[in-house]
Amino acid sequence: MSDTYAVDHYENFPVASLLLPPAMRRPIAIVYRFARTADDFADEGDHGPAERLALLDGYRAELDRLEAGLAPQSALFADLRDQVLVPHKVPVQLFRDLLDAFSQDVVKTRFADFGEVMHYCRRSANPVGRIVLHLAGQAGSKQLAWSDGICAALQLINFWQDVAVDWQKQRVYLPQDELARFGVTEAQIAAAQVDANWRALMAFQIDRTRRLLRAGSPLGTTLPGRLGLEIRLTVLGGDAILKKIEAADYDVFRRRPKLGALDWPMLLLRAIFPRAIRS
Repeated sequence: MSDTYAVDHYENFPVASLLLPPAMRRPIAIVYRFARTADDFADEGDHGPAERLALLDGYRAELDRLEAGLAPQSALFADLRDQVLVPHKVPVQLFRDLLDAFSQDVVKTRFADFGEVMHYCRRSANPVGRIVLHLAGQAGSKQLAWSDGICAALQLINFWQDVAVDWQKQRVYLPQDELARFGVTEAQIAAAQVDANWRALMAFQIDRTRRLLRAGSPLGTTLPGRLGLEIRLTVLGGDAILKKIEAADYDVFRRRPKLGALDWPMLLLRAIFPRAIRS
């Protein structure tokens, strides 16, 4: 990936966008390159599970080298050291957490309950927000907690809009105990069947996700300048996806709910005026 944000994958939310302070764009682009390539090791191509895990272990070995003060063996990790870890004192453990989540993707395809899902989010999504706060010099305890709420909610939103996509990868992120509680089976997911039970299940997921997203929303009004604007826009974008799922009567099978070019101007306008974030 370039040092801007040209990507081959659809993204719901801005990555190293022009809204961010200029000094943050290159470090965030490097972090994104790390996360995107590691995620691709777990998901893309024709590798078997053992090969995927070996590729991720190669990234772990590079982190080991950096922690040991040894020279990295790739340009990506040299950039990570010089632009992210050393100047901003970003904890290496956050990158290890991401790798752990990607490794889990290779071997785990079902989640017993919501606690397991949130444990995954803690490693797959929350580290990204925490890294951004460290880069911005805003990693206070309240800011980190708000960020965790937003990032976990964004991960959940991705799960709910991608039920059909994940099914093709033989993954189900909807908690197994909640599927049973609402009377929804995996055969129903395979058949893309939207009935009263499915709607009730998805309404429950969206309500809980929205509450989590909004619980973290004060981050966007407390962070200064462009970064605060970026966070507000991200929160509004997440909520807009949830509204699109609701507007589709919870049918995420026939058309993937996502943000389009016409959505962003209104979201940006609302982000500029923070009071609108809860409307």
